[in-house]
Amino acid sequence: MRKDQLIKALVRLANSKAEKRSNSNQTKKPAVAKPAAKTVAKKTRTAYMARRIRRTREELTRAKDLALACQNAHCNGSVKDRLVVLVRDPYWLQAYWEFTRATIDRAKASLGQLWHGSKPILRVAEVSRNGTTSSAHRVLRDIEIHGGVNNWYIDVADPPNSYRLEIGYLAATGKFFCLTRSNVVTTPRPGATDSLDGNWAAVADDCERIYAMSGGYGQQGAASDLKDLFEERLRRPMGSPMVTRFGLGAGGLSGRRRDFSFEVEAELIVSGTTESDAYVTVKGEPVRLRPDGTFSVRLNLPDCRQVLPVVASSGDGVEQRTIVLAVERNTKVMETVIRDPSE
Repeated sequence: MRKDQLIKALVRLANSKAEKRSNSNQTKKPAVAKPAAKTVAKKTRTAYMARRIRRTREELTRAKDLALACQNAHCNGSVKDRLVVLVRDPYWLQAYWEFTRATIDRAKASLGQLWHGSKPILRVAEVSRNGTTSSAHRVLRDIEIHGGVNNWYIDVADPPNSYRLEIGYLAATGKFFCLTRSNVVTTPRPGATDSLDGNWAAVADDCERIYAMSGGYGQQGAASDLKDLFEERLRRPMGSPMVTRFGLGAGGLSGRRRDFSFEVEAELIVSGTTESDAYVTVKGEPVRLRPDGTFSVRLNLPDCRQVLPVVASSGDGVEQRTIVLAVERNTKVMETVIRDPSE
């Protein structure tokens, strides 16, 4: 081989190696950028998940905080640890409660690690008529509640019956930490003319004397607040004994017969709130929402028990929620009483 041919062969070999190195460097450049993009995306996902976890923890904390309602209402030094139950009618009770922050902290410390999986609970117990000791209790069911509210409606059955409630936290292991117990109440018989709360029974029997001692029959009318309270709870007017017992026309009673008509009708008002763009129906009928998402519907209340489904669908149609109301009207017409004006 001649010398000039050997030189050309060596030049071609050198150029070939240089081209391979250049191609190799070009293929490696994206590989350097790709891991960097993955790192940024991973950091973004990690930050997003951290925010989700933080929000979820905050929501769970608020849902378990039974002192949150009083905190939102700014009940500074007036908060007491208590649970009060009222009788609304033969089939419904209403519970009110309030707790201090220190009481919730004590429950958290007592449950320890069980606190994280615990749920706030209203425990409904039936109390025998022979006593109110723990041996007379029969737990009916547990109702899961949440923080941010301080009252709850409870449906009961088989009136008349006596009930007591307990409020506290139920752990996943079944351990129940009781914050406090309520008073004992008794539901009236269906169709009773007066379904007053049992706590007012003694007051109702002696209301006239209590009202008179408070100055209610005086000329100045200084006990107007007490009068309003009695009229609301006893569901009848308060005034002089003659007017209270026999009505405004009692002073001019005569022996002549009078036409006296008396009829009672009832209506049911269903109200609520949701998103302004939602779609709401009551008993399958659409309901018109106000601009702020609130609504109110007046319904006829027949003399029977009825079930009213209230359905709300989100504006995009993805989510639907249903609340079922069970309402009963039981009307009883009592026998007419004729009084002798000479008595």
